[in-house]
Amino acid sequence: MAAPAPFSRFEWMIAWRYLRARRSEGGVSVMTWISLIGITLAVFALIATLAVRSGFRSEFVGTILGANAHATVYAHGKVTDAGTLDRRISDYAALADAVGQVPGVLQAAPLIKGQVMASRGDRNAGVQVYGIHAADLAEIPGVAQSDAAYGDLGRFDEGIAIGSGVARALGLSIGDKVKLISPNGVKSAFGTSPRVNAYEVVYVFTAGRYDIDNTRAYLPFAEAQSYFNREGAADEIEVMVDDPERVDQYILPLLQAAGQSYGVWSWRDSSGGFLRALEVEDNVMFVILSILVLIATMNIVSGLIMLVKNKGRDIGILRTIGLSEGSVMRVFFICGSITGVIGTLLGVILGCLFAIYIDPIFSFVNYVMGGGVWDPSIRGIYALPAELRVGDVIKAVGLSLGLSFVVTIFPARRAARLNPVEALRYE
Repeated sequence: MAAPAPFSRFEWMIAWRYLRARRSEGGVSVMTWISLIGITLAVFALIATLAVRSGFRSEFVGTILGANAHATVYAHGKVTDAGTLDRRISDYAALADAVGQVPGVLQAAPLIKGQVMASRGDRNAGVQVYGIHAADLAEIPGVAQSDAAYGDLGRFDEGIAIGSGVARALGLSIGDKVKLISPNGVKSAFGTSPRVNAYEVVYVFTAGRYDIDNTRAYLPFAEAQSYFNREGAADEIEVMVDDPERVDQYILPLLQAAGQSYGVWSWRDSSGGFLRALEVEDNVMFVILSILVLIATMNIVSGLIMLVKNKGRDIGILRTIGLSEGSVMRVFFICGSITGVIGTLLGVILGCLFAIYIDPIFSFVNYVMGGGVWDPSIRGIYALPAELRVGDVIKAVGLSLGLSFVVTIFPARRAARLNPVEALRYE
């Protein structure tokens, strides 16, 4: 008589009967439930953590790239007769044109930078002013395409654009006047006196980053040249590329286009330390949560060992009527694997729901805790993001199922090697 095929119908039938057996019948339904719940929670925690990790990185990088240059071309500078380092770029228009010809460069805009004190009434705030052409400002997504922005960007040449945090700190709105006070102002025979100019607020933006919204202001390029004593010069060239994640591949072409007197500083150079620390933290968290999944799957081993012990008489009878060691092993392998599969499936569902509905969940947690759970001044962004990626889900599913299948093999082999004579000796 031919041997039955592996994982045949009767093997599944026996395994299912063992799984749903009551404790009075020698089943271990309680241990099965414990294993199921443990795997579900472990997979849920793993997927939720991976989703938050991916979302946080995407949001953090997105806010950086949305309001900052992907790369900056700056002059190495020369020492003046007064002993100061002059890093102004006098031929900024030609340099911007040369840099803009590099394949993959979307925009090359001359820029003026300076730190000043902004004042309105008795309120003061330190701000970083960027001088930029109106057409170039309109191409910055974090500023021009901000959903929370208000005002008229078309009137930029008539006033100043400020971050929402600056506006809130100074109590400013559209049409109000803000004073900018610079210590490096008008030069005379008696020294340098502070420069104080008042500008009308024509646009308020929210870039999505706490530090940018609370410190950033934009002035028209020509006005910034006059205000910061940069007549006929720029401080740097702001470069936007079509693939900022691979900005390193643009460094050499940009250097070749700019010439030996210039250097290039990318967004990875300025934020690389934080991103590397974030990557290390992500890897550590994945290892820790993988251990939690392993601990959860070990409950399957405990349940199967108890099941094998309670079903010793049944195993002896099955072996006596002709079941092979392989068939018995597959029966108990199915028992453990079903628990792992169902637990993994439930964990995936809970993890995906958490990532999809993270905003109301986070709002509820924030309400229960009395607010202040998420401090944007520390974390840089305003909310806890989550991004559900297929690769992360597959990684979690593969880890959980792989561990569930592997740990199930050992108690299943023990059941298969049980001597039927020993099992039935005292029956």
